[in-house]
Amino acid sequence: MLDGLTRLEYRGYDSAGVAIYSDGALKVAKAKGRLQVLSDLLEAGAAIHGTVGIGHTRWATHGAPSDINSHPQVSRSGKIAVVHNGIIENYSALKQFLESQGVPFTSETDTEVVAQLIEYFYDGDLLQAVGRVLHRIEGAYALGILCSDTPDQLIAVRRDSPLILGLGKGENFLASDVTAIIKHTRDVIYMDDGELAVLTRDGVQCYNHFLQPVDKEISHVDWEIDAAEKGGYEHFMFKEIMEQPEAVRRAIFPRIRDGEVVFEDFGLTDDYIREIRKIYIVACGSSYHVGMVGKYNLERILRIPVEVSLASEFRYREPIVDERTLVLVISQSGETLDTMAALREARRLGGKILSIVNVVGSSIARESDEVLYTWAGPEIAVATTKAYSTQLAVVDLLGLYFARRLGTMERAEYDQILQEMLLLPAQMEQVLERREDIQYYASQYFNHDSVFYIGRNLDYALGLEGSLKLKEISYIHSEAYASGELKHGTISLIEDGTLVVALATYGRLFEKAMSNVVEVKSRGADVLALTTESHRAEMAKLANGLVTIPDTNPMLLPSLGVIPMQLYAYYVALQRGCDIDKPRNLAKSVTVE
Repeated sequence: MLDGLTRLEYRGYDSAGVAIYSDGALKVAKAKGRLQVLSDLLEAGAAIHGTVGIGHTRWATHGAPSDINSHPQVSRSGKIAVVHNGIIENYSALKQFLESQGVPFTSETDTEVVAQLIEYFYDGDLLQAVGRVLHRIEGAYALGILCSDTPDQLIAVRRDSPLILGLGKGENFLASDVTAIIKHTRDVIYMDDGELAVLTRDGVQCYNHFLQPVDKEISHVDWEIDAAEKGGYEHFMFKEIMEQPEAVRRAIFPRIRDGEVVFEDFGLTDDYIREIRKIYIVACGSSYHVGMVGKYNLERILRIPVEVSLASEFRYREPIVDERTLVLVISQSGETLDTMAALREARRLGGKILSIVNVVGSSIARESDEVLYTWAGPEIAVATTKAYSTQLAVVDLLGLYFARRLGTMERAEYDQILQEMLLLPAQMEQVLERREDIQYYASQYFNHDSVFYIGRNLDYALGLEGSLKLKEISYIHSEAYASGELKHGTISLIEDGTLVVALATYGRLFEKAMSNVVEVKSRGADVLALTTESHRAEMAKLANGLVTIPDTNPMLLPSLGVIPMQLYAYYVALQRGCDIDKPRNLAKSVTVE
């Protein structure tokens, strides 16, 4: 269990705990802080003996990180223990009811309400008690439940939060991510919303919310465990940065055949594509920044209006969606709660849902009309790198696929871009080979407390991701601005010594980018610039520091430009002594609203 929790610590790491059935009772151990604190408390597992248990690494929502607020949460008798991802939205009302019935509470968590409520309804049939609780709780949750009266079974419950079941021989597992159990089994069941499961050592039985048995398909995980290991690298983030050429190669090469973009088993017909009148791109975080790049590229080559919407805002803005609206949903995990809710709202309004995700069998993938997988492999670092790059590659392929069917691109340009796409992995490797230059600039500028990223068009979209990477892992205040907006307020923040990262890869607007560099330098800024090889000489005349990427088709420039941005953030965080793979207050998969 401790080993499995180690592989899940990227999802939450402010506290951890386990409940093990041992010597006729549940033994619970919990500790604030990293998992290592718990491991030391348990003497690396030797302190408690047992063969069934549940464990959890926490990302605090209700109640500050503490030993008491850590999971598992236990009912007042100590018979029932619960681990929980998600939020019980009506926990306050339920807690008031239970307290009125004389039930004492020890923690500030919403999860304790679940444990106490199960015991309130428990009359010897744990599954029935859990079923009654599920009709009363609201929100998003993945639950693991253990009762000392029935130590030969675990109960798993899922709603709007990822939960998978692992099938072994003489052992079975539940986990929020395959990485936790891949050492033990490659056969998994992806639970659907509203489902429960009873696990014993001999088998797994799934039920719907009426507690009727349901048959589930067994999926086989085909990636190697090495993909979820550091493999000699100091950090997962650096490993995943270095894996990008191969990840992009996997995303692109099988989909370009005989000079055409090919998507196997793709259900969007040519007739439907010609009927599209608007494209919404809906995503969060870095996936939203992929959408920003996508907007510039798709509108240019398709001549269809494209709107990018933060998933957390989409369903509250009364979006205009109909049957001729394609909603492109982008998510690394396929489990992001806000993105899932936006998907459901778009479907309710009649839109067609096409998702781009990394995790096969994820909730977003299953609920979409069509899905394109990025094939990036497992990504462990909280700050995404290869997921962003592969999402970007798939969006570009999708744009080319649509352009051929709409007739909005000349064949010569189409062929040229495809050829450039096939060169991308090798060009990425060239950028990575020059990483020592970026490390040098990080050593020069790591002590800045505020950094501004500026750019136009695709460079502005790229700057959003570069800025996010820096703030995520180095805790430096960082903002990205469209360069043309400098004189509308931002330039008042530029003073002697301010670091400005100027992005100037987009050739059509290079002269304007140079003018913006002059503007900020005249106010005392230090400028670290990113441009293409063909503009190296001109930018070198102005910038204090310069990084270049190979020339390529403008549409593909962000795929190369993002790598120096990632490396710069990584090396700055390294200089500042930050916990790069597990930045404070952040978790990999945001499964709460």
